[in-house]
Amino acid sequence: MNEKIVVTDVSPVRDILAKSLDLQVLNLTEVSALLELEDREIWEEVFDAARRVKEKVYGMRIVLFAPLYLSNECANDCLYCGFRKGNKEAARKTLTVEEAVEEAALLAGRGYRRLLLVASEHAKLTGIDYLEKIADAIYGNTGIRILHANVAPMETGDFRRLKACGIGVYQCFQETYHLPTYRRLHPSGAKADYAWRLGVMDRAIEAGFEDVGMGVLLGLYDWRWEAAALIAHCRRLISKYGFGPHTLSVPRLQPAQGSTEHNSRFKVSDEDLKKVVAVYRLALPYVGVVISTREPAGLRDELMRLGASQISAGSRTSPSGYIRDGDTEQFEIGDTRSLEEVMRKIISLGLVPSLCTACYREGRSGERFRHFAEGAAIKNLCHENALLSLREYAEDCASGEVKEELHRLLQDEVAKSANGLADKFKLIEQGKRDLHL
Repeated sequence: MNEKIVVTDVSPVRDILAKSLDLQVLNLTEVSALLELEDREIWEEVFDAARRVKEKVYGMRIVLFAPLYLSNECANDCLYCGFRKGNKEAARKTLTVEEAVEEAALLAGRGYRRLLLVASEHAKLTGIDYLEKIADAIYGNTGIRILHANVAPMETGDFRRLKACGIGVYQCFQETYHLPTYRRLHPSGAKADYAWRLGVMDRAIEAGFEDVGMGVLLGLYDWRWEAAALIAHCRRLISKYGFGPHTLSVPRLQPAQGSTEHNSRFKVSDEDLKKVVAVYRLALPYVGVVISTREPAGLRDELMRLGASQISAGSRTSPSGYIRDGDTEQFEIGDTRSLEEVMRKIISLGLVPSLCTACYREGRSGERFRHFAEGAAIKNLCHENALLSLREYAEDCASGEVKEELHRLLQDEVAKSANGLADKFKLIEQGKRDLHL
């Protein structure tokens, strides 16, 4: 059995942390040095550096969104997923356009302004024609301001159509970069083609997507190997296009109906998950690090303080899940708190919840966004836009204690502001909406 690596000379690690704090992308040697650390005291320094980098880039804001699941009818047979074709117990459902609008309108009424469209991979049922109709209908009939999409890899031409219908971020996970594991877990369907999936970000970027979201499903293979491989992929995109992913998600394998993989020998502990979040934040300081409701509430609260910058809230992971508590879910949810409950917790942590969607509509994407973030300029925009989105939410959706807490937070911010924030709040009170920088 290999001995644990115990670092006695911490100066090289501190040099790496200093580079991250200067908002520079780490090279793979530096990433590997962090991933190989075993000393708990040094990890505490790493965690602290990750928190400081996040605050330096994004300030105190935490972006909130919800997934909208469109379909669980799938042509793939991924052994870890409740949607897999081989799950004979699954109750299958693909939303009609009208049903998708109904769910999106309900979420808009709760205060959400960005949604992540999620569809299982079925070319005939949830291909580009279907997605165009869904996006057009949601934009035209609800208060949702930006849609992102986690859908099947496409040809470049279809990605152009997806971008043209107003999708902000295209998100797709490699799941695992370890080829033998990938082949074992994806025995059939289009997803069985490792290379086709690996090249998806190139096709999306070449079709016009400047904001893409990436990730691995932690727990399918060794987390250190997977994290290093994902960062290597990101660095290749940066070298080729001048920017890498807009977001890195940190999903961890969870039980799912019909899954055969929830007892994986590569199980990732809570402490290891914290390490992954910290390494992602330090390796690529400008990216948004996303934590889903797969994780329990207490751990998500820790991760928000450690380096995460975006979280889903009040999520359902089945089609019709918001309207009718849908049937078969993609995975078990760990954090069942509502949007308001999550907002209250964020505020109690000294952070600022944000429902902002400004960057996508102001053209702050791709290389331009990266330069803003690495220059520590994006956090000022993020902070004021977060406050404007909260003032609107307080007017339209908040109730009870969360409304009182928001008013206190916003009054404190007005007292500190010298850029006309109070005047903008008055415009919102008078009915003006979607104010942003």
